[in-house]
Amino acid sequence: MPIRRTLSLAAVCVASTSIGAQSVQYRSPAGIEYRAQADTGAVAHAQQALAADPRNIQLIVALGVAQSGVRQMLEAVETFSRGLAIEPNNALLLRWRGHRYLSTRQFDRAMADLTRASQLDSTIYGIWYHLGIVRFANGDFAGAADAFKHGQPKAPDAGELTGSTDWLWMSLSRAGRKAEADAMLARRPDSLPINNAYAQRLKLYRGLSKPDSVFTPADTSDVQVATLSFGIGNWYLVRGDTDRARTWFQRSVASGGWPGFGFILSEIELRRLGSR
Repeated sequence: MPIRRTLSLAAVCVASTSIGAQSVQYRSPAGIEYRAQADTGAVAHAQQALAADPRNIQLIVALGVAQSGVRQMLEAVETFSRGLAIEPNNALLLRWRGHRYLSTRQFDRAMADLTRASQLDSTIYGIWYHLGIVRFANGDFAGAADAFKHGQPKAPDAGELTGSTDWLWMSLSRAGRKAEADAMLARRPDSLPINNAYAQRLKLYRGLSKPDSVFTPADTSDVQVATLSFGIGNWYLVRGDTDRARTWFQRSVASGGWPGFGFILSEIELRRLGSR
């Protein structure tokens, strides 16, 4: 007869880290496996803190965020689910779990979490932003634009403001509302200074740079390459140049930056274009 052992929460957390540190997180349609990264201490520290106070929602969020930081997205989903078992109507937990469902390509579950979160608390920027991404992934560009319109004035900093402005332009453009998209950019809602991938893409949309000058020598990380490449590909797609769009989407996927939204959407756009 098998012996049943009851592990403490701390022991379970340690076991989860050692087993899941470089676990497979996502398999692409082509069969490529993408894995988590090894913990450098942040996850272990968060686990220890939570073990001392296992019903503390802030500590649960902190652990999920730490896991996400080393691409342990499936583990983060489990962590946020643990929190939702304690507080089922916590909009912030639904926001975070929806985000990580999105990272692991569980789009229906992401949609359910983020939609419910928006109904529970319409003030949280991250809910609208990620709901917009899921709608964009589903091809609901008008719905994506609506979500980013909700999120844009709630952006907590310059970086998020450029992100929501970028995605709003893309969503409106893909919804066939290019004049509205350009008018939105002309109002310069992203006037706060910031230097990130979205700011670089917005220069392209405004005609202030060309596709071959969007990248800088510093743009070498896998997620950055995926993000910039997707933006250029989408810009070409809006202009009706599917061949160049496909090339940039392929570059995005070749980056290996699988958690990035640019990577996720590039995979989807390639399928829409009939490419692998």
